[in-house]
Amino acid sequence: MTPTDLSHATWRKSSYSQPLNDDCVELAAVSDHVAVRDSKAPNAGTLVFSHQAWAVFITHIKQNNEDA
Repeated sequence: MTPTDLSHATWRKSSYSQPLNDDCVELAAVSDHVAVRDSKAPNAGTLVFSHQAWAVFITHIKQNNEDA
């Protein structure tokens, strides 16, 4: 995978996140990738997924929540 430039990324938190709560993940859609980082430590590292890999990940989460 080639490095993705995140310098101009627009990061978003969940609408369920409380304004003063930093215990969330942030997402940014960048070209053909989805970037994920920890909101309380944004410079600690970023995970970058292809759109396809992200879609598979979300599908598995939704399926596991329905099974619970």
